[in-house]
Amino acid sequence: MTVSYTGVVTVTGEGRNGGRVAASDGSLTTALAIPQELGGGGGATNPEQLFAAGWGACFLGAVRRAAAQRKVRLTSTAVTVEMTLTHGDDDAFGLSAVLNLELGGVDDEMAAELADAAHQLCPYSKATRGNIPVTVNSKAAAG
Repeated sequence: MTVSYTGVVTVTGEGRNGGRVAASDGSLTTALAIPQELGGGGGATNPEQLFAAGWGACFLGAVRRAAAQRKVRLTSTAVTVEMTLTHGDDDAFGLSAVLNLELGGVDDEMAAELADAAHQLCPYSKATRGNIPVTVNSKAAAG
């Protein structure tokens, strides 16, 4: 296996409760906070948002690749990723995800085909497959 890239991020402090995130190349520096919905102060990002951002960016790259393989021209791409922190009766925390993909320049059928293909290509999708519940929705962009 050939390494293509390694992203390096350091998290300091109290993690999701007032910690800080910093990428080794300086491209990302941000505070962390517990969301208000979980009783925290909010006002900063959290691990679920960071995971959603990474997955969404990677997923759109996989969509573009799947479209190129099929010689399909997309006029727009957008994905909204919902990362949900769950808490079971056994007191264990988990995650679930919903990816809502909207593609311009294709019909609903092709949007679904590209979503399915991207879900097979995307490294985040591969890493979570069988580990957390994931729903992928797709539709053609209006207009």
